[in-house]
Amino acid sequence: MHDNKENLMSEQKLPFDSISPCEYADALPREQFMDYVIKPLWQGMPRISGPAFTVKCEPGDHLMLHAAIYRASPGDIIVVQADDKFAVAGGNVCAIAQSRGIKGFVIDGVIRDLAETRENKFPVFARGVVPKPGAKKCVAPLNQPIQCGGVTVNAGDIIVADEEGIAVIQQAQAASAFEIAKARADKDEAMSLSQWQAQHSEKVESTLASLGFEDS
Repeated sequence: MHDNKENLMSEQKLPFDSISPCEYADALPREQFMDYVIKPLWQGMPRISGPAFTVKCEPGDHLMLHAAIYRASPGDIIVVQADDKFAVAGGNVCAIAQSRGIKGFVIDGVIRDLAETRENKFPVFARGVVPKPGAKKCVAPLNQPIQCGGVTVNAGDIIVADEEGIAVIQQAQAASAFEIAKARADKDEAMSLSQWQAQHSEKVESTLASLGFEDS
């Protein structure tokens, strides 16, 4: 148990947010990327990364997200399974989370008070906004496996989120996924567009030829 905790802490120190989710595509299968409906709610939102603190809100309820902002650790990203009929958070909840060092929210649902959240520059990825808030009636365990954007998210999974999409990196894959993604990023950065085009053109033409394509 002690070794696992040390490994997790070591993985969390890796600069996962130094690499776009696009580069993690080389390391992860499609099912580890959230559906595109979970998107940044304001323009210019920075890329964020951190361990997932998972929350399940029952339909029409937001109690457990409101509980989570006092229980998540600085550096965490709160990831929420909810519905899209009622807002699960507003400006004050986002501001409190931000003041406690929480990196952002990733919500399969909706929030409200977007103007306040945008002004405070608190990152929120969600389906959208709805003015009507939910209730505070339903209790559920925190840090259990949830479904968010079509992905199973476990507590401690590494989230990397920006305008390109949201990657969910399982703990066991975190270090290797980072290395694969970094290698891809380094390779692309070292290559000029003309060099990339030469490789790309050769690959496209050889693939077309192998598949029997002929220009008319």
